[in-house]
Amino acid sequence: MTHTYTVTEMTCNGCKASVEKYLRSIDHVENVSINLDTAQVDVTMTTLISTEILKQALPSKYSLSEKEEKNIFAPISEERIEEKSELKQLFPLFLIFGYIIVGAFLMNNTPLNIGSFMLDFMGLFYIVFSFFKLLDLKGFSESFKMYDPLAKLLPAYGWVYPFIELALGVLFLMRVQIPLALTITLIILGITTIGVTKTLLAKKSIKCACLGTALKLPMTKATFIENSIMIVMAIIMLIKTYN
Repeated sequence: MTHTYTVTEMTCNGCKASVEKYLRSIDHVENVSINLDTAQVDVTMTTLISTEILKQALPSKYSLSEKEEKNIFAPISEERIEEKSELKQLFPLFLIFGYIIVGAFLMNNTPLNIGSFMLDFMGLFYIVFSFFKLLDLKGFSESFKMYDPLAKLLPAYGWVYPFIELALGVLFLMRVQIPLALTITLIILGITTIGVTKTLLAKKSIKCACLGTALKLPMTKATFIENSIMIVMAIIMLIKTYN
């Protein structure tokens, strides 16, 4: 099957070759034909590929949209297919979150202590997420600066961010300098959440760097919720600390 799309910001043959290379790298794509004058891209695929997956394969400078009139024989609803695809891509994030919750619960179930549970949850969260970021530090820093305001301003921040997370994880799990760790959590996650919120409101299709580049996750509301949970926990624990 061949679907037709419009890709903007292709200004030269170099752009054309770049878009073709990225789209051909997607599984089940057989052929890519590009008309630079009309910005039209025909993608031949062996199985239906959602528009979201095609968007994520391209660098952020390009904007891809489907020409619906060219795909009148597309089965079922493309919107529903994309929604299922997005949930499938986010499954590793939900699975890791579940493991962290279970781990924190097992560490505090005799008896259950909500305060300790939240500290251990935040500690495990930072340790696990920093691990994935450190698998490809360069790739993470490049992805992170696409939406984090501070990383955009200071690229070096993206390189040290995973180490900050690792240090915070150790502080929470070891119960060392908890007020400081909570304060830093509010600052760094607050900054990142601002960037995530702007990205979601602008409806930009970019990859989330929360688990580095090892797992290719789309930027969605799940990223916002994930950061918000940590921020709320940090606020609660700061209030308990000073009361």
